[in-house]
Amino acid sequence: MFISEAFAQAAPAGAASPAGGGLLQMLPFVLLFVVMYFVMIRPQMKRQKEHKAMIEAVQKGDEVVTAGGIIGKVSKLGDNFIHLEVANGVELQIQRSAVTQVLPKGSLK
Repeated sequence: MFISEAFAQAAPAGAASPAGGGLLQMLPFVLLFVVMYFVMIRPQMKRQKEHKAMIEAVQKGDEVVTAGGIIGKVSKLGDNFIHLEVANGVELQIQRSAVTQVLPKGSLK
């Protein structure tokens, strides 16, 4: 009624898309993935590797900061847990993965 009919014209025989048309359309996506890998994924994997090495290197007597911001001295070590002495006679049991930073010796007084 209100919409007129539209007819598509056939493309001329010589105006076909170039042979590499599909690859050229995929190129921006491939480039985007490569950029994302080097800007986001690779640095994150590097940080995870450094954090794992830091957690494995924690020893008794080290002063550490937890993810919750608690600062304490390592008093006992377990496979998955660490006991932190946060004050005289006060110990907290935390997961090893909660340690975010190892402080230099003498930071706590």
